[in-house]
Amino acid sequence: MEEELLSAVPCSSLAVESVLRVSTIFEHAQAGGLYGFCAGPRDARRIGLSGLSQASYVAKSVGRIGFQCGIVSGIFTMTHCGLQRYRGKNDWVNALVGGAVAGAAVAIGTRNWTHVVGTAGLVSAFSVLANCTRTDLKQL
Repeated sequence: MEEELLSAVPCSSLAVESVLRVSTIFEHAQAGGLYGFCAGPRDARRIGLSGLSQASYVAKSVGRIGFQCGIVSGIFTMTHCGLQRYRGKNDWVNALVGGAVAGAAVAIGTRNWTHVVGTAGLVSAFSVLANCTRTDLKQL
C-alpha cells in the first residue's frame, strides 16, 4: 500500500517535503537546527557578540544551517527517488548513489577534490548502512 502511494507521488514533491522536514526545527528536533543551536553561540562569542546581537546571530545561524541541511536532504531524496524510478528497483544502489551525490554537494564548497571524494564516500556509506538497516513496513 505504501509503495503504491510513494510511486504515485512525484520525486520533486518528496524532495520538497524532505527539505522542509529537515530544515525546520519547530515540529522535530532536526540535525540542521540542532547544529545551528550548537555552533551559533560559539561563533557569536568568537566574533565578540553578546546580548541581543548574539541572540540575533544565533537565530540567523539556525536558519541558515538548517536550510543548508534541508537542501542536502532534498538532493539525496531527489537522487534516490529518481534512480529508484529509473531502475525500477528499491535497493542499496539507489542509497549509494544518492549518498554520494549529497556528500559531494556538501563538500563542493571547499573546492578540494580530496574533501569532495572523501565526504561523498562517507555519506554514501552511511546512506547504504541506513538503507540496509531500515525496517520494512510490509513485515510489521
